[in-house]
Amino acid sequence: MQKQRILVTEDDQVQREIIADILEYAGYEVRPCSSGAEALKALQEENFHVLLTDMKMPGMDGLELLQQAKRQCPDLDTVVMTAHATIKTAVTAIKEGAADYLEKPFGKDELLLVMDRTLERGRLRRENALLSRLVDDSVSLGNIIGQSHAMREVYERTRRAVQVPSTVLIQGESGTGKELIARHIHFTGPRAKKPFIVVNCAAIPDMLVESELFGHEKGSFTGADSMRTGKFELADGGTLFLDEIGDMRLESQAKLLRVLQDGLIEKVGGSKSRKVDVRVIVATNQDLKRCVAEGTFRQDLYYRLEVLSITMPPLRERMEDLPLLINHFKNKIGRKLNISVPEVGPDVLEAFRCYRWPGNVRELENTLEEAFILARSPLLRKQDLASKFQSPEPEVSDIKLPPGGLDLEELEQELIRQALERSGGSIKAAAPVLGMTYKTLQYRLKKYNIDPKGDAEDTGE
Repeated sequence: MQKQRILVTEDDQVQREIIADILEYAGYEVRPCSSGAEALKALQEENFHVLLTDMKMPGMDGLELLQQAKRQCPDLDTVVMTAHATIKTAVTAIKEGAADYLEKPFGKDELLLVMDRTLERGRLRRENALLSRLVDDSVSLGNIIGQSHAMREVYERTRRAVQVPSTVLIQGESGTGKELIARHIHFTGPRAKKPFIVVNCAAIPDMLVESELFGHEKGSFTGADSMRTGKFELADGGTLFLDEIGDMRLESQAKLLRVLQDGLIEKVGGSKSRKVDVRVIVATNQDLKRCVAEGTFRQDLYYRLEVLSITMPPLRERMEDLPLLINHFKNKIGRKLNISVPEVGPDVLEAFRCYRWPGNVRELENTLEEAFILARSPLLRKQDLASKFQSPEPEVSDIKLPPGGLDLEELEQELIRQALERSGGSIKAAAPVLGMTYKTLQYRLKKYNIDPKGDAEDTGE
């Protein structure tokens, strides 16, 4: 269980050390400060449950510290100590937001009683605030909207992820809101004041991944004209969000695994390791278990990442959330464009329900924005939508199995050949046509011994 953290500000060294010793012996984690300025700096660097401060100090007094601390950390509970125990002093402190006060001289038992009481009140206040948000969280979490069973599972796992420092793996198709979940975990957790660094692993050339993540020394490779600070170092104390982790090459995966295990990074071309404190959240639109089976993703890294997993459901699997999402985007788009958006007709809702939404929630938002901009009446109708909504898509049940059955591997090989023929032998162009990543298609070509520039060789099978 995490220790309760108390920031003690007292200019008298003897008093400061006595108070710190009593609180530490009682099981609290204490950071002592000798001035208001030092205390404000500590509040910028760390999170505390209670600020215990003397009222009379040279320079910044306790009342000014209380006011500035409240502006900096509105939820911070403060207890003031005063040797001038007048009702006026106590009332002034309470009016400025102090939770309690101690009259000097005070004893050990009185100090611990006030601390326990203040911490308990703070805990209850936070619990009540959480409970008051639960109704809203049943239909939304940040900018993630939904009340379906699948989304409630997402909310529950996300709330648990906020409370712990563990690595989080977020899986789901493109456009389902993986980065929104990662941002929510960071900005509602204890690292909220620290950096949130995003890296799209799929957008970095293979040879530059390690430089991007760990940095490099000047002259370490051609083009390294100056030293570079890596993303892990930039995220020190905060969160590093690695999007599309499934596209990272195996060599870089090995180095990432080492950082996750011991927290040490080493610049490309460097000889010294540096310790970093970084929470890692990763996301992918790929099935990492399948990637492990295909040999394109390290098994040990997969198990290290899957400490706490969150699966984002595709929009087509939570159609009951559609009205909520439409209403959310209607309000959002209206504010963004400063326009009066039309009402959505029932035929539009039905057309949306029949569509497969390959781009998921992101595609829904873009579809609505376009429709609202082009709308010619106060009611959005089906005929106002793009052509893809005008005729229903064929259901999966329309696909019939041949009477004699089929060989799935043979079918897959034929589809791969057709895609390669259409792309002129380009693996990069053929992969999205087949719904595969570049690396997955490479694996399939090797498995079936298919030459992308020509016919497959006879394997003898």
